[in-house]
Amino acid sequence: MPTMPGLVSVKTPANAPPLRVSVPDTQQQQPPRTPMKKTPSSTPSRSKPSPGRSAKKDSPGVSSAAAVPDVDDPSLDNPDLGPFLLKLARDAIASGEGPNKALDYAIRATKSFERCCAAAAPPVPGGSDGGPVLDLAMSLHVLAAIYCSLGRFDEAVPPLERAIKVPDPARGPDHSLAAFSGHMQLGDTLSMLGQIDRSIACYEEGLKIQIQTLGETDPRVGETCRYLAEAYVQAMQFNKAEELCKKTLEIHRAHSEPASLEEAADRRLMAIICEAKGDYENALEHLVLASMAMIASGQESEVASIDVSIGNIYMSLCRFDEAVFSYQKALTVFKSSKGETHPTVASVFVRLAELYHRTGKLRESKSYCENALRIYNKPVPGTTVEEIAGGLTEISAIYESVDEPEEALKLLQKSMKLLEDKPGQQSAIAGLEARMGVMYYTLGRYEDARNAFESAVTKLRAAGEKSAFFGVVLNQMGLACVQLFKIDEAGELFEEARGILEQERGPCDQDTLGVYSNLAATYDAMGRIEDAIEILEQVLKLREEKLGTANPDFEDEKKRLAELLKEAGRSRNYKAKSLQNLIDPNARPPKKEASGKKWPGLGFKF
Repeated sequence: MPTMPGLVSVKTPANAPPLRVSVPDTQQQQPPRTPMKKTPSSTPSRSKPSPGRSAKKDSPGVSSAAAVPDVDDPSLDNPDLGPFLLKLARDAIASGEGPNKALDYAIRATKSFERCCAAAAPPVPGGSDGGPVLDLAMSLHVLAAIYCSLGRFDEAVPPLERAIKVPDPARGPDHSLAAFSGHMQLGDTLSMLGQIDRSIACYEEGLKIQIQTLGETDPRVGETCRYLAEAYVQAMQFNKAEELCKKTLEIHRAHSEPASLEEAADRRLMAIICEAKGDYENALEHLVLASMAMIASGQESEVASIDVSIGNIYMSLCRFDEAVFSYQKALTVFKSSKGETHPTVASVFVRLAELYHRTGKLRESKSYCENALRIYNKPVPGTTVEEIAGGLTEISAIYESVDEPEEALKLLQKSMKLLEDKPGQQSAIAGLEARMGVMYYTLGRYEDARNAFESAVTKLRAAGEKSAFFGVVLNQMGLACVQLFKIDEAGELFEEARGILEQERGPCDQDTLGVYSNLAATYDAMGRIEDAIEILEQVLKLREEKLGTANPDFEDEKKRLAELLKEAGRSRNYKAKSLQNLIDPNARPPKKEASGKKWPGLGFKF
């Protein structure tokens, strides 16, 4: 498996065979040039593994826990024992004995290196010799990698947290790059646990160390910048992703030929970022340039993949005829190069189904959905569960939009079942559960909706999630609680959602305003009239001063406030401005549906 860009291995036993689990190799390798797959590293997979990559299972008949070694064995003080045990760990993997045996050796090797480090003389200031310190760092990396190969990601974190403290970057490049490797491996492991924010913090620290060692324009720094940019995209931090991707492009332009494969990979990532930010024209430009580079290199399948992305942009721009042409061109290539039942063919069928649904051709849309489902229901060997689950999820969205929620729910349940045993997929499963909760709600199945939202919230909390998406899910769960007359619980959920959305999107965002309105209605139901009045006055003030009063919700909120003030024996003392002064001439009036559906009689917004 290729190493993390810029990784130089620390000391390893002589003549050691290659280890099949994800540990640093003895030679630096170039990263792959397929841009839309996560850049592989010497570490466990990221939370969205590349196709074909899956978590390793225990061998049949082998216990999931390794035998606890005798760490008090005095022989562990022998400085020659650590390298020997580490070599045995590698041999155990290479010979097929299984990771549990390797884990036993790796734990004992780590203990031996720790004792040798404790007994060694303190380092000379400014010295560059790694000695047992780098051996210990290497052993901790191997130990963590073996834990990950067993699916025990939680147990891999403590060794890696120790490993990043062992090297001293001030002692030279070997220490710096050992520290870089540790931070990146820890970031990957945290990502597999769904702890995206902590994962990104590790990647950022690793990049900082790498830049200090190699300089800002080294090609390996460019690869790490792109790796971190992909993580930012995954966390929906698109501005940071764009900044790093631009830096990657500059580095590759300086070190590669014009229209290189590296530049094409960067442009494909930049297109994803631009599309996410709604900058479709720039996204299209990047994709066309990437396609030209791939054509020049004879990468037919990659050109077809880019054609699909180009079709997506055309569809976003409502240039449907051009989108159909791009999709059909890609479909022809995929059928001839991969076979008519390959999942990439199914993915294009899904795109065509969505396009025809958007253009009102429902019969054609349903036909393409059925064609895709036939492929996903009988996957060819090599198809990953992530590919199948992703396709089923997209098809479910089409069924939901044509008012077939029961069929959509079946597809989401199947997707969730496929992912439930996969490491690093907890956030994805939470997203599926949230969608199911919305569908249950629209069907009037409020208890099922609350249970689905609660399960999603539990997973997102465990991952340390504090994003706007988490705030929206909390709001939706609160609405389900209202329908079940669990008003106190709903109030707590709305309050938490308010805090998150204010932090992530600000008070003027439509989702934040929706939560304000829901919280005011809840306070009203709880008898907290003054609190409800305070919130509605804040909402009306925001609309009048910053957003304009053309939004249809304004009059409803104004009436609700008047009723509450009348009940409280008060009148509104805020003097409204004229409509001409309220509407921002540079702002578009928000559409009715942007603020969510309003549920009759309650004043709640979904």
